[in-house]
Amino acid sequence: MKVLLVVAHPLAESLCSTLAQSVIEVLKARGHDLRVENLYEDDFAPALTRGERRTYYSALYDSSAVQASADNLLWAEGLVLVFPTWWFGPPAMLKGWFDRAWGPGIAFDHAKDLGLIKPRLHQLQRALVITSLGSPWWVDYFVMRQPVKRVIKTGLIRACAPQCRFEMLTLYGTENLVASKVRKFTARIGKLLSAWPAELK
Repeated sequence: MKVLLVVAHPLAESLCSTLAQSVIEVLKARGHDLRVENLYEDDFAPALTRGERRTYYSALYDSSAVQASADNLLWAEGLVLVFPTWWFGPPAMLKGWFDRAWGPGIAFDHAKDLGLIKPRLHQLQRALVITSLGSPWWVDYFVMRQPVKRVIKTGLIRACAPQCRFEMLTLYGTENLVASKVRKFTARIGKLLSAWPAELK
């Protein structure tokens, strides 16, 4: 499979960087064609520009400043996102990648009446979100009702790639982690990615 890994954490020594490295190792061992976008290392500019906003509803969205990211998204058959959950949302860097790279004419088309958008990411078949969260699991599930999962699964994947199989792994309580818990979580990542087909039929 052609797999795009997007990493969003400012620190190279972070837990997310460790988890991303495990993703790279598994995918390469499985023979997947891998591209990596490390948004902080690449100095990705997350703010939607004036030009992008002005052309958002025009015949041609100006994606020139994020063309490489758009091309990667259109190329990918599998997508892996690795990031920390901060204040029950993704980092601004990743939110900006969604805002800019998942633009009209790339991830979707506007309906003529500006009703429901029309998906364009028909090649995207698998998506995996890997995130870390300081809070315990019950706060995410019962108090906040899994906002990150709902936004990415329903607002992005289902809207732009309705045929895509979505999966998510969250490592909770990351402010008091022990090495054994990280190893178990990393093993879950490996097991899940090992089930991804080597190529799509």
